[in-house]
Amino acid sequence: MPSPFLVIGDSVISPSSCARNLGAIFDSNLCMKDHIDSICRSAMAAIRKIGQIRHFIDDETAAKLVHAFVTSRLDSCNALVYGLPDSYITKLQLIQNTAARLVARIPRSQHITPVLQSLHWLPIKKRAAYKILLMTYKALNQLAPQYISDVVSYYKPVRNLRSSNKLSLTVTSRPSTKFYGERAFVYAAPSLWNNLPLQVRSSITVSSFKSRLKTHLFNI
Repeated sequence: MPSPFLVIGDSVISPSSCARNLGAIFDSNLCMKDHIDSICRSAMAAIRKIGQIRHFIDDETAAKLVHAFVTSRLDSCNALVYGLPDSYITKLQLIQNTAARLVARIPRSQHITPVLQSLHWLPIKKRAAYKILLMTYKALNQLAPQYISDVVSYYKPVRNLRSSNKLSLTVTSRPSTKFYGERAFVYAAPSLWNNLPLQVRSSITVSSFKSRLKTHLFNI
């Protein structure tokens, strides 16, 4: 099937395989490959530059530089990578691992999980879940845009059940496509939320929710 195109005067405009929108690069299959590759390139370039001056700065300064030029890129639009195959997530995780080794000054042969924990850095998968859950909490408490608040709601059973006071959310019917449907906020948000302990869901402030959520994600 020929690719669609537009003809405006003497100009022929062909479709692009990807497009940037609000800082994220979307490809035609929504697999975020171009977005992830772009993040990895820019983050790795920043790591190399920080590495060149690592011997001249202390650990605190190194951590600040990594947060400013590496972590900020990994966290940008990171809710979009939720549910992607491990082959895509691994690319981002390797960048975070490299940044952690740079800050902690440890060799590649040393196991990275204890280092991430000592730095209080959540792994990439959990960072994506954290972003979605924080957005969900804000939506439930009228701290998010209305179009986001409109797609999440508390579960209200017809009869008075024990589950009615657990602050669970209504889960939409299971999507027909796992790769696309289960990544959508309307499905991912209630699915992740309902798996949180009640103590986390019942947090009364954003700061307490963030603290409890991060502790919970570190422990699972």
